[in-house]
Amino acid sequence: MASKQNLPPGDGDDSRRTMSGRFMSTDFDHSMELTAESAADFGYTVHIPATPDNQPMSEPSTPRDAYGNPVWSKDEEPSAEEPSSPSKSKKRRPLTRKVPIRRAIIYSYRGLALLRLVVLGFFLTWRVKNPNRDAMWLWGMSVVCELWFAFSWILDQLPKLCPVNRLTDLDVLKDKFEKASPENPRGRPDLPGMDVFVSTADPEKEPPLTTANTILSILAAEYPVEKLSCYLSDDGGALLTFEALAEAASFARAWVPFCRKHTIEPRNPESYFQIKGDPTKGKMRSDFVKDRRRLKREYDEMKVRINGLPDSIRRRSDAYNAHEEIRAKRIQIESGADPSIPLNVPKATWMADGTHWPGTWVIAGKEHSRGDHAGIIQVMLAPPSSEPIMGSNDLEENLIDTTDIDVRLPMLVYVSREKRPGYDHNKKAGAMNALVRTSAVMSNGAFILNLDCDHYIYNSLAMREAMCFMMDRGGDRICYVQFPQRFEGVDTNDRYANKNTVFFDINMRALDGLQGPVYVGTGCCFRRVALYGFEPPRGGKKKLQKKAALLAQMANDESEFESRGLLPKQYGQSRAFVESIPIAEMSGRPLDGPGIPLGRPAGSLTGPREPLDAATVSEAINVISCYYEDKTEWGGRVGWIYGSVTEDVVTGFRMHNRGWKSIYCVTKRDAFRGTAPINLTDRLHQVLRWATGSVEIFFSRNNAIFANTRMKLLQRVAYLNVGVYPFTSIFLLVYCFLPALSLLSGQFIVANLNVTFLVYLLIISISLCLLAILEVKWSGITLEEWWRNEQFWVIGGTSAHPAAVLQGFLKVLAGVDISFTLTSKAAADEETDEFAELYEVKWTSLMLPPITIMLVNLVAIAVAVSRTIYATFPEWSKLLGGTFFSLWVLLHLYPFAKGLMGKRGRTPTIVFVWSGMLAIVISLLWVTISPPADNTNVPKGGFTP
Repeated sequence: MASKQNLPPGDGDDSRRTMSGRFMSTDFDHSMELTAESAADFGYTVHIPATPDNQPMSEPSTPRDAYGNPVWSKDEEPSAEEPSSPSKSKKRRPLTRKVPIRRAIIYSYRGLALLRLVVLGFFLTWRVKNPNRDAMWLWGMSVVCELWFAFSWILDQLPKLCPVNRLTDLDVLKDKFEKASPENPRGRPDLPGMDVFVSTADPEKEPPLTTANTILSILAAEYPVEKLSCYLSDDGGALLTFEALAEAASFARAWVPFCRKHTIEPRNPESYFQIKGDPTKGKMRSDFVKDRRRLKREYDEMKVRINGLPDSIRRRSDAYNAHEEIRAKRIQIESGADPSIPLNVPKATWMADGTHWPGTWVIAGKEHSRGDHAGIIQVMLAPPSSEPIMGSNDLEENLIDTTDIDVRLPMLVYVSREKRPGYDHNKKAGAMNALVRTSAVMSNGAFILNLDCDHYIYNSLAMREAMCFMMDRGGDRICYVQFPQRFEGVDTNDRYANKNTVFFDINMRALDGLQGPVYVGTGCCFRRVALYGFEPPRGGKKKLQKKAALLAQMANDESEFESRGLLPKQYGQSRAFVESIPIAEMSGRPLDGPGIPLGRPAGSLTGPREPLDAATVSEAINVISCYYEDKTEWGGRVGWIYGSVTEDVVTGFRMHNRGWKSIYCVTKRDAFRGTAPINLTDRLHQVLRWATGSVEIFFSRNNAIFANTRMKLLQRVAYLNVGVYPFTSIFLLVYCFLPALSLLSGQFIVANLNVTFLVYLLIISISLCLLAILEVKWSGITLEEWWRNEQFWVIGGTSAHPAAVLQGFLKVLAGVDISFTLTSKAAADEETDEFAELYEVKWTSLMLPPITIMLVNLVAIAVAVSRTIYATFPEWSKLLGGTFFSLWVLLHLYPFAKGLMGKRGRTPTIVFVWSGMLAIVISLLWVTISPPADNTNVPKGGFTP
């Protein structure tokens, strides 16, 4: 792709002067071109020239590689036995600490769980020994379901017995890594590098404006600028996403200094400008109102430009394509060819510089479609210098006064991996692995934070919170730090339990007391080498030193890598990538100190890194090619794991299975916030995808049954529950129909409602309620949130989970994939309503089972009541028992029924049709099976007039 040449400043161009005096386009930098040889080998790349903005300020005292990380020869390898800092003799100040749950609460919780387990055992024994001889079929189904429910409850309850809370000390982190010391005289940041991954795939489903806001929140995060790099993976290869990112990069030059100047929270401009209340509260500077007004105007203009990009790209492409057709026609006429022959001019998508977009075209063409396009890397913001660059009060160059404000920006890179027909690109997991390799070559941060495009940084100190755990004693055995997911835009009643507070505040906290929480796909900070398939450090000091020396030896000796099967079998053919592995391992170690067998010297990460060059970016293009992973362990043992729609859970399972620990970090201010589907159908399809992934895990070698001894027992139980829980839906479906069958047949699951049954039922119910109250006490959620979760457990268990089980069985046994998609859509009444999407009724086949359950139970109650009233000898106990359980089922399905009504309470036609059919079928079956007692005047199976 040809590059646009730099224009002289001041000639009507849209450029700004950087703090070093260089004019920089607000679009993106095309100031370097590929050589002919490089262009032949790679599809597309952009090189960043050396400028005063990215040149190192001084030579580091320690030998370093191209990324600013220290490198020692074998003889110079630092020894953990020799203290590198006189501060080691001082009292250790921990970066983190555990906050135990109050003993009265946790002991009561464990005692109640044990009591309920014992009572369940006695109850099930009593149920088995006391069958209902008059309705063995009803008794048998109920006992089987109750046995499974007890087993499922045990799997869910056991991992909850050891919950913990954790706190971090950010002041200690700052003192250790950013204060002047004998090893770091200038007080430069000594924190390891952080690479942030943001993934998107379709600009139509994931609006570019949302992605741009997420990127801006990352660029403005409170982390050393020179240590922070942001990578956007556009798996759709869309020019719309590319140009939206360019707009965000331009706006960041004003937004990031504004956030630093006025300590803005949150640093997502869309969310910040929508905050209700007094924006000046807590702001000390007198120019805050003026700066905020200017930034708001600039942001509104950026929104207009981004929202207008689809039309802008279309008009531009139409104009260029028309010009190409005219030129082709002229060439045809000049060559003497028949002008009546139609021309075959491709309908290309054009960039602003007058060149073809190398990714996916709006009108797909050969080598320019979603599954067939070249690899693209564009450095939107160059790597910053290691020294702060202060702004000025010149408002002609700056939007706001940035005096004494560091105006540097983190490196920002657009990445779209190569895609070609015939290759399995492995969806999101494949895109994440491409980013792992690209970032290793370009920045090689020791830690990786991955975010979805709609999850932005709500707490600018979130990365530092994660570093407190990674850099503390024992942090070298932590593979990732998982943050809870918090959601915006959810209705106040949280009708469909979109916030998932029970999972994030109860289950995940409890797992943190074992081997660590599961990985949930976003808001997770990884140790890079843990993704490379490494095992956690074990053994004594000498063993760890030997391992570190071996890594250094392999980095300098290619034959050593080949003899150990690491190149190319494990990591691929890239020598630059393999050389980055021991550097990332060393950079991620905690500082040397008491209790740390193998740390790194203080001040070893304070030097500048060299700027990117053509060879580095070309190698980054090479590692995102579609053939790079062939015959390697990527997706099998290395990186994100392939083969499941829930690749996140499987990836975390593999790490725990190798012996790593993970940490759950709940911050006082939410670390990240995102959006959740509040529409009923969208929520059901989300749950369907999760449950389908769990079924795939159950039928794969990632089943916790096959875990090794490095995984703790209760952690294995938790992972087993992840694969087992969808199968509970089979028994739940049956159990939801049992009350109706009981009412229609006049029988009950027990022979009679005696005192023993009622006492057992009362104890089990009360113990469940008390457990819920104690969980609320130690987790901080509300009883309403707990109840909403219970309701949606029944809704999902009778709709999405059975479909997932069916899909899993068909895939495993017959190799058939079934897709449950939307079939019709009804628009909301008021599009201006904040929760208009909540009231949309989108029909899907997943709704059939819950609708059937509700209608059958309602009809059964009506039939049973009428029969009992007019019976010669009414059996009120059976009526009360069956009606109670039917109402219990209907109470759980109430949010589902409310969702079917929409905002105006209008019931979809399908509900009336389905209810009429069911009423007719049930009536005919009932009259046929149980005709009236006096059949002398009425034919069998007939009706009385």
